[in-house]
Amino acid sequence: MSAPAFADWTRQVQHDVEGALDAFLPAATQVPHKLHEAMRYTTLGGGKRVRPLLAYAAGALFDADPAALARVASAVEMIHVYSLVHDDMPCMDDDALRRGKPTVHVAYDEATALLVGDTLQAQAFTVLAECATVPPARLLTMVRLLAQAAGSNGMCGGQAIDLDSVGLALTRDELERMHQLKTGAMLRVSVLLGALAGRDLTPLEVEALNAYSAAVGLAFQVVDDVLDATADSATLGKTAGKDAADNKPTYVSILGLAPSRDLAEQLRRDAHDALAPFGEQAQRLRELADLIVQRKA
Repeated sequence: MSAPAFADWTRQVQHDVEGALDAFLPAATQVPHKLHEAMRYTTLGGGKRVRPLLAYAAGALFDADPAALARVASAVEMIHVYSLVHDDMPCMDDDALRRGKPTVHVAYDEATALLVGDTLQAQAFTVLAECATVPPARLLTMVRLLAQAAGSNGMCGGQAIDLDSVGLALTRDELERMHQLKTGAMLRVSVLLGALAGRDLTPLEVEALNAYSAAVGLAFQVVDDVLDATADSATLGKTAGKDAADNKPTYVSILGLAPSRDLAEQLRRDAHDALAPFGEQAQRLRELADLIVQRKA
């Protein structure tokens, strides 16, 4: 039987992840009601699910168990959503729109938004740690990798640099380092965890997946910067033009619009090249690199 078309595969994974998140999140009827309701409000029914898609695509390379992939995908998405909730708060980027609806601190209140982020982070590790189909030693490695990707040497570290860089003229290398942490670390760990849900990896396999992840992680941010400068809020589902309004350094502000688009295309080719050791089996990962670079929102 031939593999489903990419669009069909994408919709199926998004549907499966939505169901898994629904199952792994506490019910809104469970005390404390407002916290659990807000967690579900911000996590369910929206988002591109890029990180879960990367996890599923990498898992397909290594025959990962579907139950393990559901947990991996849910865990990385919960970490991602928690970061969005906190990033939107007044003490950080202060945004009122996310995924086409009011941000959590607007829809509820700031204290609830803070707790939603805290709880989603904790829930992510609970979900991953309860994966019964992965050997304990490998599962411990997966938990450690997720913690590192989310911490001060990963996503949170990148966010801290981002906040400290407002109004500064960063070099291209400094900007790249910031985004390797802020965006790239969680995209990379999504790929690695998806693969590890299948089996242990050889050093060459890790090297190839890391090279792919580095390219798509940077490409994702470059395209985000381009879209922030060119798309409207309705298309993006968040406030457009906010980086420029907040005087944040971006690829567009440093390189210009056309060179930024050229860079994203080069990174797409780099991602394809990195997957050469896996042959045609890595087609879904190649298609996701194309999606990340060619997306319009």
